[in-house]
Amino acid sequence: MHRYDENTDHLARSVFEYALERVRMDPPSLDGPKSAAYLREVVGETITPAGIGGHEALRLFVEHLAPACISVDHPRFLAFIPSAPSEASVLFDLVVAASSLYGGSWLESAGAVYAENEALSWLAGLAGLPETAGGAFVSGGTAGNLSALVAARAAAAERREHRPKRWALLATGRSHSSIQAAADVMDVDVVLVEPDRHGRMTGSALGKKLDELGDQREGLFAVVTTAGTTNLGVIDDLETIGYLAKTNDLWMHVDGAYGGAALAAPSRRHLFNGVEHADSIVLDPHKWLFAPFDCAALIYREPEVARRAHTQHAGYLDPINDRDEWNPSDYAHHLSRRARGLPFWYSLATYGTDAYRDAIEKTLHVADEAARAITDRPYVELLEEPTLSIVAFRRLGWEPSDYQAWSHRMLEEGIAFVLPSVFEGETMLRIAIVNPATTIDDIELILDALA
Repeated sequence: MHRYDENTDHLARSVFEYALERVRMDPPSLDGPKSAAYLREVVGETITPAGIGGHEALRLFVEHLAPACISVDHPRFLAFIPSAPSEASVLFDLVVAASSLYGGSWLESAGAVYAENEALSWLAGLAGLPETAGGAFVSGGTAGNLSALVAARAAAAERREHRPKRWALLATGRSHSSIQAAADVMDVDVVLVEPDRHGRMTGSALGKKLDELGDQREGLFAVVTTAGTTNLGVIDDLETIGYLAKTNDLWMHVDGAYGGAALAAPSRRHLFNGVEHADSIVLDPHKWLFAPFDCAALIYREPEVARRAHTQHAGYLDPINDRDEWNPSDYAHHLSRRARGLPFWYSLATYGTDAYRDAIEKTLHVADEAARAITDRPYVELLEEPTLSIVAFRRLGWEPSDYQAWSHRMLEEGIAFVLPSVFEGETMLRIAIVNPATTIDDIELILDALA
């Protein structure tokens, strides 16, 4: 198992050949899920005392297991928030795995941490945070939001003489589901601020909620804003909320897991005014910044606050903790971590930030064209003009079952992956365009299938 011999070399060439062929596929096959019964029949038992051999395991993956997964980089994978990793990032992910890097400490992986921090600095600069801002790459927005809020509560506890009976954070009902999940893990309350008709948290609504709470504000420690909601892509009133957060001793967290990528787009940058007030921000390169899974950037205005909240202490960790160096494990709720930011760094270094700007602007342009294509068709109705790259619309006259049947047929026929969602209690369709390979022709093909 741990010796590179002739058989390993032969297997490596087969694996690399498949990996290269997959990267070359343009577009990849959309594919789709299969039943457990089907997979048991065609794949069978793979974990055995003697092993089935690398070539047989690879054959089963290529012929049966991989086709039972939907290709998130297909240009018509438009459900959830897709991913469209660049060729360079995918190839370098192979390098990261082959290099056997532990990405938790500077002592063990200084070169990797240096490179990751270069990428984090670029993102922090997009948000207008100070040069001293920093953090770590985590697995996703859920891990990032939880870690940021843990740091926020710790910071509040440090500043205040007395701890409240209950801690609480402010958010809206349109905040990502991971915010409630984080609150459950932390055992804190969520105080809901009423969003406006577009689903945005506004400064006036936040101010009204703070006034309503009066003396009950003692336990508030953070306000969670969203820079690009998952369902519609709307952005909260970051400017006014930032002012209120500062004047009310609240940590301002910005969940930009999806939408934060548009900070790199000159056409949308003004929509994020106020993000520079953030105490923490999450942006997911594996969503709209062309990195492979799993890669989310968690950045703090004052990293030292997060370090005090997250550093783990143990006898075997003392040699690391006693050193005045940047340890990514100190900035989130994790210890062991792969250097998951390296493929993103490599892609940025390879193509340059101008290429990222242009690719994001291209997806925004396609979203705008998609909105116009919807308004040109009498059987569909645009719900909102797209703020970013999510386009939400309804098929007139359809019931929820009609949406489900249509979505199932589109995937079964290998045309597209588009799922229904719900807005204001009504079933709708939403397409999330984060892949620069997606064209208006792809969108029109989907719209025509709704006629």
